[in-house]
Amino acid sequence: MSARRIEPSAWIGGALVAAFLIAAPFVLPRFVPQFWVNLIAEILIWGLFASSANLLLGYTGLLSFGQSLYFGFGAYGVALGVTRLGLGILPAFAFGVAIATVVALIAGFFAVRLTWHYFAIITVVFSLIFYLVAVGWKSLTGGDDGLSFSLPPVGKIGDVELTLLDPTFQYFFILAIVSLCFLLQWIVLRSPLGVAFTAVRENATRAGLIGLNPYLIRLTSFVISGFLAGTAGALFALFSRYASAQYLFWTVSGEAVIWTIVGGTGTLFGPVIGAALLIVLREELSVYWEHYLILVGVIVILVVTFAPRGVVGIWRAWRARRREREATPAAAEIANP
Repeated sequence: MSARRIEPSAWIGGALVAAFLIAAPFVLPRFVPQFWVNLIAEILIWGLFASSANLLLGYTGLLSFGQSLYFGFGAYGVALGVTRLGLGILPAFAFGVAIATVVALIAGFFAVRLTWHYFAIITVVFSLIFYLVAVGWKSLTGGDDGLSFSLPPVGKIGDVELTLLDPTFQYFFILAIVSLCFLLQWIVLRSPLGVAFTAVRENATRAGLIGLNPYLIRLTSFVISGFLAGTAGALFALFSRYASAQYLFWTVSGEAVIWTIVGGTGTLFGPVIGAALLIVLREELSVYWEHYLILVGVIVILVVTFAPRGVVGIWRAWRARRREREATPAAAEIANP
């Protein structure tokens, strides 16, 4: 199967977004409070987390409510690596991601044997089990109070000390990691493995008949998804200097699913768009009304009802209609020279 051609407009749009993200910490503080730069960094983290749910739901056809498990393990891996093991920032980050990925492999070994609502249920069960363990094991996890920690320096370049306490360095550290994770997803999804994900999603029986192993393909998708969620959790722990058992609860996974649906399932950047829209909306509405989540819920219901393919789906449909309108006069001119 040949790779799909990327339209010039997509390259232009991607370049504009990349330019904005790179310039944001230097330009935005001139016009708005520093809070908005931090919010963009947080959106990048949550967008990466949502993309982990999208890899399963949008590309492999598995609805997971257990992504919070790997997010929480990534966060706790960083916190415990710093506080208990005395690791530096980068080793603690790698430790958190590795632990989350191993847990995803173990959970996936059992979970991907199931499909449909059975899969969703078992992912919730895994999440609840570890949530209850984390709440009860306060001596290790801090329970509901969580673990806070201070950040050691990342390293030095000459006489310059690199530290995540510097908001600009922290922002670019998060941007770099998230960008690499999305580049990884782009490579995987355009590879034969990505095609296999889609084949299993569409019809696992037929995929098996042509020599694919649906179990191994689902397990691979599950582990990659856990890696992405764990990376997001590790980044969030570094961003907030905090890890809590609450991040293991299944409702955190529910938010990722909602962001994915609003942005557009089965699209690379749809989850980030969905996360950005709802997080910004939440921040703006919370200033004026304490029950802002009601309005957020109404907006989600409207999107699911009238635009089931999400924001990216609306954009693609508009682009398709525009191309049809442009093609119709040209076809008529050819038919009637």
